[in-house]
Amino acid sequence: MTSAITALRSLLFVPGNQPNMMEKAMALRPDAFIPDLEDSVPDDEKTNAREVTAAHIASLAAGGTKVIPRVNSMDTGIMEKDLAALVGPDIFGVSIGKIYTADDIQKISSILSDLERKAGLQDGHVRLVPWIETAMAVSHAYEVSAASPRIIAVAFGAEDYTNDMGIERTEGEQETVYARSAIGVAARAAGVLALDTPFFSFRDPDGLRSNAQDAKKFGFKGKFAIHPAQIDIINETFSPSQAEVEHAQRVIAAFEEAERIGRGSTSLDGKVVDVPVVKRAQALLELAEAMQNIAGPGN
Repeated sequence: MTSAITALRSLLFVPGNQPNMMEKAMALRPDAFIPDLEDSVPDDEKTNAREVTAAHIASLAAGGTKVIPRVNSMDTGIMEKDLAALVGPDIFGVSIGKIYTADDIQKISSILSDLERKAGLQDGHVRLVPWIETAMAVSHAYEVSAASPRIIAVAFGAEDYTNDMGIERTEGEQETVYARSAIGVAARAAGVLALDTPFFSFRDPDGLRSNAQDAKKFGFKGKFAIHPAQIDIINETFSPSQAEVEHAQRVIAAFEEAERIGRGSTSLDGKVVDVPVVKRAQALLELAEAMQNIAGPGN
C-alpha cells in the first residue's frame, strides 16, 4: 500500500508570499513542505506568492524533503497560472483545494500532463493531493480518491467543510466525525493516504496530540502543520511507537509458535491472536521499517 512506501506524517504550510519564512523553513524537516499560494495569501499577493514560491522550490527540495505546493483552486481562475509557474523536476506534487468530483481531477491531470511535456518530465511525475472539504466532495470521496494514479493522498479540510455545511467547528470536532470516517475509508479503499486538517491552536501541544490521535483512529496517516512546533508531535503520533513495535513482534512470535504446533490461533496478554491480528502486526512493522528508511534527520 501507499502508506508503506511514502511517509507523509507531517506536512508544514509555509506562506507562499513570505521569502523569509521560506528560508527559515529550510532548516526544518517535516515529511513535506506545503508552500501555500491559497488560503494564507491575500488576493493582492497571489502573483507575488507564485513568484516567491517558484524561486524557493529548488532550495526547499535540496534537503530531500518533499515539496507539494498548494495552488489556488479551479474556481479562482488562476490555478493554471500557478501550475505553469511551479511544475518542474523539484516538486513532488501539488495540492489543490475545492475538489468536488472525479471530473475535476481528470481536468487537472490533463493540465499537468501538458505542463510535464513542456518541462521534459515523464507523464505522471507530479503527484496530486486533492482537498476534500465540501459536502459534495465528501459524498464523492472514493471517486475522487481513485480518480487518478497521480493521487498520493487526499486531504480533509475541516474549516471549509463546516463552512459549507453551515455548522460551527467546535473544539471537540464531533461535527467532523462522519466526514473523517468517509474520507478515511475512501482513501484506504483507493490505496492512498488520508491526511488530516490542520490544528490551529499551535500553542496547545496537548490539544494537538489528542486531535491527531483522534484522526489516526479514523485511518488518517498524517496531518498538516501550521507551525514548526507541531512537527514533532505529529510525527510521533503517526509513527509506530517502540512499545507498539515490540508488541507486534510478540504477536507474530506467538502466532508462529501456535502454527508450529498446528493451531490457527492463540492468545497473548489475555487477547485472541488470529490471522487478522497478525496481519495488522505485520503491517505495523512494515510501516515502522518504512519510516526508518524514508524519514530524514530530525524525523
